[in-house]
Amino acid sequence: MSKKEKILLKASIVFALLLAVTPAVNAMHIMEGYLPASYCVAWGAVSIPFLAAGFITLKKRLEENRKSITLIAMAGAFIFVISSFKIPSVTGSCSHMTGTGLGAILFGPSAVSILGIIVLLFQAVLLAHGGLTTLGANTFSMAVAGPLLSFGVYKLCSRLKVNRKVSVFLAACLGDIFTYCVTSMQLALAYPSESGGVAASAVKFLGVFAPTQLPLAIIEGILTVVIVIGLESYARPELKAIGFLKEAK
Repeated sequence: MSKKEKILLKASIVFALLLAVTPAVNAMHIMEGYLPASYCVAWGAVSIPFLAAGFITLKKRLEENRKSITLIAMAGAFIFVISSFKIPSVTGSCSHMTGTGLGAILFGPSAVSILGIIVLLFQAVLLAHGGLTTLGANTFSMAVAGPLLSFGVYKLCSRLKVNRKVSVFLAACLGDIFTYCVTSMQLALAYPSESGGVAASAVKFLGVFAPTQLPLAIIEGILTVVIVIGLESYARPELKAIGFLKEAK
């Protein structure tokens, strides 16, 4: 790694830490102790295969090209910063962006599972954002399900020859929304409504977050497009090294 790259990496980490230090609130990572123990274990077990695949993917990428660590670190810092800004929603809850769409587009969904769980661990320990017992559930919704949809949307748009900026926007925006759909379903499964069961409960949870999450998803899509444009201007060699620019053409 060159001196310039080291400076960029250190600056991004400091920037992330400074911006992410915010008061603890009940945010839309599922909070500590909110899920029954059996659900915590189950979601953790479901997430393990994706994390194993992510570890293998990242290790392979770094073996093939050590310089890709700069972009990987940048994608992780982006997730950390953008998902730490919490916007008050109704009933005392909060919504936030996820930031995982960018990593999924650049490196694929498997790699983002590792970046996501690292971010979730730091947020749970340092910011009281989410929790350790609910780490499996939060990992599945934000670091597995969301990135998978973002990657799928981006690939589909590429095959349909949709404008690349529009593809990036749709991938990031829909991935954000899907994360909250999955989280709402996780909560609904744990706390089904007495009248209507899981489906009615899921609708209620979705209704809680929709007023703030929909505009946040649009903002995340726009921010992701802006960052991709910036990377194309200032990090073309790195993007070529990971195959992104070749794929874009």
